[in-house]
Amino acid sequence: MTAQTPLSPMQRSRGEAFVSFRADAGRMRLGDLRQAGSAKAILPHVGAVPEVVFLNTSGGLTGGDRLSYGVALGQGCKVVATTQTAERAYASNQGAARVDVALTVGAGGWIDWLPQETILFDASHLERRTRIDLCAGAGCLALEAVVLGRAAMGETVERLMFRDRREIWAGGSPVHLEPLALDAAALQAGAVTLGGARAFASVVMVARDAGDLLAPLLAVLDGDGVTAAASAYDGRLTCRMMAADGWPLRRQIARALHVLRRGAALPRVWQLGR
Repeated sequence: MTAQTPLSPMQRSRGEAFVSFRADAGRMRLGDLRQAGSAKAILPHVGAVPEVVFLNTSGGLTGGDRLSYGVALGQGCKVVATTQTAERAYASNQGAARVDVALTVGAGGWIDWLPQETILFDASHLERRTRIDLCAGAGCLALEAVVLGRAAMGETVERLMFRDRREIWAGGSPVHLEPLALDAAALQAGAVTLGGARAFASVVMVARDAGDLLAPLLAVLDGDGVTAAASAYDGRLTCRMMAADGWPLRRQIARALHVLRRGAALPRVWQLGR
């Protein structure tokens, strides 16, 4: 018998992108900009509120990949941060892909964290943690959307491992903790988990007046093919949505964000109106 040659470890991507802003004479100015490996940060000139667009040039994630994005805002700074396109987690045979997002907002500041959806393919393994730290008087609007495969391509997802944890801290105390664990058993559990939905999203707003937006938000949660609900309590508003496919979910997200952002346009890279 001929001995088999062991397979060489496959190349894995590493990426880190970080952006900071500071207030100077009433204007927001770029502080630091760091990027390495497959992670990039693009700063398009789109209006009075700066936009940060993160990009993973590797084209997707698989086991062993590491990706991190970070934003730090000085006192009174307001920024919109998003991703250039949907992130894709492909089949993995070498453990988990890991993504870390760390956002810090100075006193009186604000961040809209509006990444485009994450698409999970069959046999993918992704672990992600998003943490937002708010200083005194700061607030945020945070979105996370997930799609299980692409229905238009006839793709199905029967097995995966997805661990997602979102944390929002204000003044050193947790105000929103949202862990999610999704695996093959959960997919097969039916109504007790996703109930057949293959696309879902969560939106969280932390602001003193967040509850004022609950009624107008509920009024637009009527998109065709989408099940959605929202609630608000003590300066925090949360909204959950589920759909059979990514497109109706995306349309409903756009309508919800139009309300929660008080009519402000979506980031340009979204290329989608209300």
